[in-house]
Amino acid sequence: MNNNKELRDINIAKIQKLPTPAEYEINIPISENQRSFIFEGRQSVINILSGRDDRLLAIVGPCSIHDVSAGIEYAKKLKTCAEKIESKILILMRVYFEKPRTTVGWKGMIYDPHLNGSLDIQEGLERARSFLSDVSNIGLLCATEFVDPITPQYIADFVSWAAIGARTAESQTHRQMASGLSMPVGIKNGTGGSIQLAADAIVAANSKHGFLGVDEHGNASIVMTNGNPNSHLVLRGGSSGPNYDESSVSEALKILNTSQVSEKLIVDCSHANSNKDFKLEPIVFQDVLNQRLSGNENIAGVMIESHLNSGKQTLNENKPELLEYGVSITDSCLGWEQTEDLLLKAYRKLS
Repeated sequence: MNNNKELRDINIAKIQKLPTPAEYEINIPISENQRSFIFEGRQSVINILSGRDDRLLAIVGPCSIHDVSAGIEYAKKLKTCAEKIESKILILMRVYFEKPRTTVGWKGMIYDPHLNGSLDIQEGLERARSFLSDVSNIGLLCATEFVDPITPQYIADFVSWAAIGARTAESQTHRQMASGLSMPVGIKNGTGGSIQLAADAIVAANSKHGFLGVDEHGNASIVMTNGNPNSHLVLRGGSSGPNYDESSVSEALKILNTSQVSEKLIVDCSHANSNKDFKLEPIVFQDVLNQRLSGNENIAGVMIESHLNSGKQTLNENKPELLEYGVSITDSCLGWEQTEDLLLKAYRKLS
């Protein structure tokens, strides 16, 4: 048999077989209690997005998870806070394992769990699934961004809300993937700030698709979707500037209306809306909260990047052991004390 060595795998260093999604599920199963908790949690998010539940949705947590211990400590603090405010604010924890890069850099715990460039994806998927299970047991719903279209087969059963990021919102692959996901999906405006790009993505995600993927046994498959009726916009600002203010939100709602998609939206208080400066997140949050208190019921929720300690640090792959505990290695984050204060004050205002 001609193996076409001159034609294939020219730039491939290695292909390694990966355990199937079904095998990961056997090793880290989802319990009946977790299944019920996540199902009900997804329904609560859907009810908020449809207006049947008037609580504010708040997706809060680290820009990315790189240290499981710090992540669990954060989750326990967030759970304690969430219980105090649950009558007015539904908290989901940001549990992000994949980071899209503009050029290169650390791509997240799934791809490089050891923080040293070893790309142990098999271990990364195991850590990710295990972490989601632990957070669910703590009693928090999980939110994540899906970057690779195969990743959901391994971890999506633990996820109650998913994001399609600004860099991938224009991608047909990700729009198709969103159409088949089993939880509500927030689609961010493009990095340039385009709302129409996101509205087009929502139209696509709402629709039926057929595409190539893998099944739970890892087999290459034809995936046929029903469309995801719970797709919605996330405003995150862009290269043209922030878009969380009243005028920008109003303009976004017009575009959503014209595109005949859901006019419920979430505002990301980080990224370009805060110029990636964690100190500005509370300012964005207060502005958005005031818009909602003034009667804008189309603002369904907010996103806040927050960690145990504020700021960010640079990862040195040669010396990952030198990292400071509880500090982000991707975007800068608000510290826990300020985050808790922000949420408790918002609860009092909403009450």
